[in-house]
Amino acid sequence: MDKSLTHSDWSLIQSFLAVAETGSLSAAARRLDRSQPTLGRQIHALEDELGVSLFDRHARGLKLSDVGAQLLPMAQQMHLAMNTFSLTAAGQSQQLEGSVRITASVFASHHLLPAILAHIRVEEPAIQLDLVATDATENLLYREADIAVRMYRPEQVDLISRYLGDVPLCFCAARSYLDRVGRPEKPEDLFDHDLVGFDANEQIITKMQEKGWPANRGSFATRCDLQSAYWELIRAGCGIGFSQVQVAEADPLVEVLPLDVEIPVLPVWLAAPQAMRQTPRIRRVWDLLAEGLRSGLKA
Repeated sequence: MDKSLTHSDWSLIQSFLAVAETGSLSAAARRLDRSQPTLGRQIHALEDELGVSLFDRHARGLKLSDVGAQLLPMAQQMHLAMNTFSLTAAGQSQQLEGSVRITASVFASHHLLPAILAHIRVEEPAIQLDLVATDATENLLYREADIAVRMYRPEQVDLISRYLGDVPLCFCAARSYLDRVGRPEKPEDLFDHDLVGFDANEQIITKMQEKGWPANRGSFATRCDLQSAYWELIRAGCGIGFSQVQVAEADPLVEVLPLDVEIPVLPVWLAAPQAMRQTPRIRRVWDLLAEGLRSGLKA
C-alpha cells in the first residue's frame, strides 16, 4: 500500500522545509523556534512515514537527497498556500485590539523607531507592538512580520508598499576626534583624516570612486559592515564616516561636517502583505509609522 501524508503532518513538512532551506538542524530550530532534538525527530518521522531518505548526512550538516530535492518545490508551494490561507483569514479581523509585528534593520530599530513606537503606544494603547530588529530580510508573506520598514523598494509579489521619502546622509565625526586632529574644510581634506568604512561591503568605495576620488580599502583606518557598530566607532572617535543626518544631529558627541559633497540618499519604504494591509490595527500602525518616519525624511 502507498504511504501518504495526512493533514496532521503539516508540522513535519514545515520542519523538512526549514532544514532544507537553512542546511542544518540548528538553523532550522532557530527559524521555527523549536528545539534541535525536536527537529531531528520530526525529520526522522517524516522519512519513516514516506519511506525515503530526505537528507544525506555529512560532517557539515544536512544536504538534500535526490528525493528531497524533488519534494522541496512541492513543500514550498504548500508553505505558500498555508501562509496565504492564514493571511487571508487574519486579514478579515476587524478588531483594533491585538499585536502588530514590525521588522526593520538593527540601525533603524535603535535610532529611528523607538520614539515612533512610543507615540503609537500612546495613541493606540490597545495595540501591542513586536519589533523585529534584524538586517536579514523577513518574509512578510510567511507572517514573519506584518509591516516592514525598508531602505529599498520591496519587490516581492503580493505586497503593498509605499515610498515615504529619502533619508539624507552626511559626513560626521566625534567632536573628540575633530578637536584632536582638526576639521576638514573641503572634500579633498578627508584623505588627510582617519576614515571609517565598511569591511566586506564595497559600497562606500564604489561611490567614492564614481566621484573620481582615489578610494580603496586601505583608505579606511577602521572598517565594519554592521551599521550599529559602525556608528559606535564614529561616536568613539575612530575617524570620519557616514551617517543619517537626523541621527548625527541628535547626538551631542557627534558633529556633522558641512562639506560641499553630494552624498547618495537612502529611500524609505513601508511594506505589508496585501491580504493584511486593511486589517484595522495594521492599517492604523502603518499610518502612524508613515507619519513618524516622514518627519526626518527629505521628500
